[in-house]
Amino acid sequence: MIRFARVCAAIAPLLLLTSCLLSPGKFTSSLDIRKDGVFTYSYVGEVVVSDPSSQMPDTSEADTGKDARAAAPAKPADKAKEVAARLREVADALAKEKGFRSVKVIGDNKLSVDYRISGKLDHSFLFPFNIDAKAIVPFIAVEVRADGKVRMQAPAFGNAGDASPVGDMGGMTGGGSDVKERSGTFTLTTDAEIVSQNQEDGAVATATGKQIVWKITPATTIVPLAVLKLLP
Repeated sequence: MIRFARVCAAIAPLLLLTSCLLSPGKFTSSLDIRKDGVFTYSYVGEVVVSDPSSQMPDTSEADTGKDARAAAPAKPADKAKEVAARLREVADALAKEKGFRSVKVIGDNKLSVDYRISGKLDHSFLFPFNIDAKAIVPFIAVEVRADGKVRMQAPAFGNAGDASPVGDMGGMTGGGSDVKERSGTFTLTTDAEIVSQNQEDGAVATATGKQIVWKITPATTIVPLAVLKLLP
């Protein structure tokens, strides 16, 4: 994980230049993992879309001096059209992906999505990850290990910074400027053995297995994390 963190830190500047940043808005999200590896993940709610490069320091004046100061700024109307077109491109790209039951543009930088997917954890799982939309920073990552353990982490649901095993990838995992939009719950339900988890209230027994609920707000610092042991 230390090596992975270093790789993330190294590529973060490149990601800022080439990707769009998707952040949670108001949402309800859940992950159900059975001890045989069958899983279902859902995310219903808002997704905030932003351009990470717009949050980077403007060095044009330092590089070009008077020429940069003399350059005419982009017209607000042109910028608005550009942003709207980019948002539509992201929405169209996501809508083509399996699992997205609905993707709607609901604001200048916001989508409403209904996502649900089921499968078998014989490989790792990320959400969202879309090449066409250049959406590469996941809300949730499920890592399948060779020893039968499954490690779940939800970077976008907290502001861990350097406390996170994967770091904050240059501020892109959960502590960006759109964090004020974030509000919801993330629920993990499982009948597998819970090796570890970081919700201080712990798991509650339900009819379908043990359940852990993380309440997510702009002030949430803990990134939801759990390690499960599946059947051999």
